[in-house]
Amino acid sequence: MTRYEAVIGIEIHVELKTNTKIFCHSTTEFGGDPNTHVCPVCLGLPGVLPVLNKQVVEYAIKAGLALNCEIAEYSKFDRKNYYYPDLPKNYQISQYDLPICKNGYLEVETGQGKKRIGITRIHMEEDAGKLVHQGTITTSPYSLVDYNRTGVPLIEIVSEPDMRSAEEARAYAEKLRSVIQYAGVSDCRMEEGSLRCDVNVSVHPVGTGEFGTRTEIKNMNSFRSIQKAAEYEIERQIEVLENGGRIIQETRTWDENKGITVSMRTKEEAQDYRYFPDPDLVPLVIEREWVEAVRNSLPEMPEQRVARYIESGLSEYEANVLTASKEVSDYFDQCLKTYNNPKMVSNWIMGDLSRLLNSVNMEICDCRVKPAQLADMLKMIDSGTISGKIAKTVFEEMFNTGKDPETVVKEKGLVQISDESAIAAVVDEIIAANPKSVEDFRNGKDKAIGFLVGQIMKATKGKANPQLVNKLLKDKLS
Repeated sequence: MTRYEAVIGIEIHVELKTNTKIFCHSTTEFGGDPNTHVCPVCLGLPGVLPVLNKQVVEYAIKAGLALNCEIAEYSKFDRKNYYYPDLPKNYQISQYDLPICKNGYLEVETGQGKKRIGITRIHMEEDAGKLVHQGTITTSPYSLVDYNRTGVPLIEIVSEPDMRSAEEARAYAEKLRSVIQYAGVSDCRMEEGSLRCDVNVSVHPVGTGEFGTRTEIKNMNSFRSIQKAAEYEIERQIEVLENGGRIIQETRTWDENKGITVSMRTKEEAQDYRYFPDPDLVPLVIEREWVEAVRNSLPEMPEQRVARYIESGLSEYEANVLTASKEVSDYFDQCLKTYNNPKMVSNWIMGDLSRLLNSVNMEICDCRVKPAQLADMLKMIDSGTISGKIAKTVFEEMFNTGKDPETVVKEKGLVQISDESAIAAVVDEIIAANPKSVEDFRNGKDKAIGFLVGQIMKATKGKANPQLVNKLLKDKLS
């Protein structure tokens, strides 16, 4: 790899969260029986005309502003002509030479510090339908087609080829999703296909100015896949060149199971699509007043939240982790509304909550534990009703059942023991049963007291007040 440099650019398709499609009134709701969210317009039946959804334009402007783009005063739609079974009209309404946004950028954290990735353009277009394969696209004996997605509004965000490693490609995709979520124009649910990435990869010898021939890996729907596929493709191209071969410009797919990219077809060039202005849609003239109104409506963005969190006492690392996802950051803010201890809330979200979510592959928006419930549990720790150790048991039960912490504590009898006489009796028992540890502690081995505390907590099933246990134990051993 040291003899070669990788060049990566990414095209990201983002579904906008409008209620209806870009040129008709059909619903954009995810799911539904195949071919039930369609109408004559999105199916391209004879005699119909498209009508542009104003909300789509506003969301595109908002995304462009969030990504530091220039918003065009004059823009238009074009027909991109090609045949594929998921495209009922045999053309896609898109934007070619006059996109709505251009010349933006996004700053990402890399191993060498912050790096600015250029954004060439953002254009609006309609989504195609979806082919349903039996097994994988490369092995399925036949395919079915579902047009529910046809006409769902998209923006395509095209980066400059500024990334030089698979890690940078992943960092860019993650940061871009975060910004789009904060802007509020898409839910960016990759598992539902509302954010899909095409990764363009090439390699060339270090020191040569000319980029190598690129391949495109289509429809990546996880950040892990983006990184793994880019890593594989870089190594594959280097191996081809080292063996005297040449890279073919083509479209490839990522086989997650085998961990390889597979050739799908040779790559088309723009001229192959025979773009021409759509005769059914008038050009789009965007007033500056509208752009400024959208700019003023932008919500608090990730960088602003990071600064606010650091000011509240969190580390830069904690602030970045919490703001990486808008849903996690919103959850954090909701907790603080009734329990204003940022450090404690951060520890629980980044610790136990993240662990439990990862264990069942669940997003925080689907979590049964609502922010107010977590806040209530943390108040119970502060009041001494439960110990921090017992809280972990309580929280896991809340996570599995959605019950309030008070209910869990009551049902399981987990109220913390703070009765000094009751704890003192247990302390006496443990001291009597462990003379060796007592002797070690009195001979200066401070760690011995940890063992004794552990035995007391074990005897009380973790319910003894830890501070009181430590105090009583030290008093009796002194």
